[in-house]
Amino acid sequence: QVQLVESGGGLVQAGGSLRLSCVASGRTFSINGMDWYRQAPGKQRELVARITSGGSTNYADSVKGRFTISRDNAKNTVYLQMNSLKPEDTAVYYCNFLPRAGSWGQGTQVTVSS
Repeated sequence: QVQLVESGGGLVQAGGSLRLSCVASGRTFSINGMDWYRQAPGKQRELVARITSGGSTNYADSVKGRFTISRDNAKNTVYLQMNSLKPEDTAVYYCNFLPRAGSWGQGTQVTVSS
């Protein structure tokens, strides 16, 4: 059974930084890619960043150069380092496996004040 537990969100001023963590279980972590998504109020969930099992990364244009995704296979954990945060980054952030699992974690709220 897949379990995804996100943490690290909070309230931060524009220009600040946060580091999100996601502990994933239920699949062999090291052979799966991992994604970070976010969902802002009234909007659809969107893919923010991806890391493959080999460590290749991709980012949405809106976060490129500001966010960095990484993974620690020994800890079954994927991270999202978020720098130069903007109010438009405010959302609930979720992780998931790639291919995506059918279930989601509770997410972690990120609020960026202007």
